[in-house]
Amino acid sequence: MESGSAIFAGGVFALFGGGLLTWTVARVRRREPVAHGVSSVASATIASLAAVIALAVGTWCFTRA
Repeated sequence: MESGSAIFAGGVFALFGGGLLTWTVARVRRREPVAHGVSSVASATIASLAAVIALAVGTWCFTRA
C-alpha cells in the first residue's frame, strides 16, 4: 500500500518539477519575466532551484516505492 503512495507522490513531484523547469526555460529564452516585480536573474534562479528540488524529491519517492 505504501508503494502506491510513493509512486503517486513521485509522479506529482516529477510532473511539477518538469513543468516548472520547462516553463522557466521558455520564459527565459523569450526574455520575458518569470515573476513580475522581481529581478529576472533572481526569479529564474529561484524557480529553477525549486524545479530541481521537486525533481530530486520525485526521484527519491520513486526509489522508495
